[in-house]
Amino acid sequence: MNMQSGALRLDEWGVIRAVGEDAASFLHGQLTQDMLNLGTDQARLAGYCSAKGRLLATMIVWRGAENEILMALPKELLAPTLKRLSMFVLRAKCKLSDAGAGDNWTLWGLAGEAALQWLGDAAPAATWARSTRDGAAVIRLPQADAGTPRFLLVQPSEQARQAPPPLPMLAAADWHWQEVRAGLAWIQASTVEQFVPQMLNLELLGGVNFKKGCYPGQEIVARSQYRGTLKRRTYLFEVDGTATPGQELFHSEDPGQPAGIVALAATRDGRSLLLAETKIAALQAGSLHLGSAAGATLTPSPLPYALTEAP
Repeated sequence: MNMQSGALRLDEWGVIRAVGEDAASFLHGQLTQDMLNLGTDQARLAGYCSAKGRLLATMIVWRGAENEILMALPKELLAPTLKRLSMFVLRAKCKLSDAGAGDNWTLWGLAGEAALQWLGDAAPAATWARSTRDGAAVIRLPQADAGTPRFLLVQPSEQARQAPPPLPMLAAADWHWQEVRAGLAWIQASTVEQFVPQMLNLELLGGVNFKKGCYPGQEIVARSQYRGTLKRRTYLFEVDGTATPGQELFHSEDPGQPAGIVALAATRDGRSLLLAETKIAALQAGSLHLGSAAGATLTPSPLPYALTEAP
């Protein structure tokens, strides 16, 4: 089944607002991305790590008004991420807030040819590029194939109270299926502190800048990159039944301990598509199973980008 063109309101997403003359420099020292050189025509994928280099959240960041940076992330992680970031503001001239409170922003996922035609010249050409349409931010998202462009549309409050984009409504299952197939696993509440960024392939998706200054966990992330110590990656699989983030995987040749964890999943027509982090060696022989060594067998599916390590 191919994903249809249209729009889906992303009620499970929220926005954190950082405003002040130190907003960019503060976030530059907290996130895996270069925030000082973030242009108004760009958005960026970024990670927020613990001191141990484990991801607490992943997000899309872009500039709003003057001295303002906006961060979109799964709503279930908004409050803890906002609280933790706020702990480190100290004397920086930066105020953080929940920008989605009171329906100040509405987020839409747009996909397919209909979305491309509606956006017209406002459709960014490159992944993570940003433009505007009638005051709304438009960000091009990673996609699984050239035939299904995907965008994030972020409407401000004055638009949020108006009619949705004049596009067919997408089924949530179709949007999430294509999101998983694009190969980007957003951190969920069930997967907080489970992964170093490279375990989720974040650097392959443009989510880590290795030339910027320090941030929490930076030394561990850099060591994983340059010392060749990475032994785990995220792969794409299909499986019968329902898979959920945080669910463990088991390998047929070592059934007594988990071999990986589901990072993101979508279910449609009784079958799940999932991104799962696992040992690279686990794909060399044997089989992977969901939930237990006797669980449903995972069938590997190609990612839309190349990994730097061969299984």
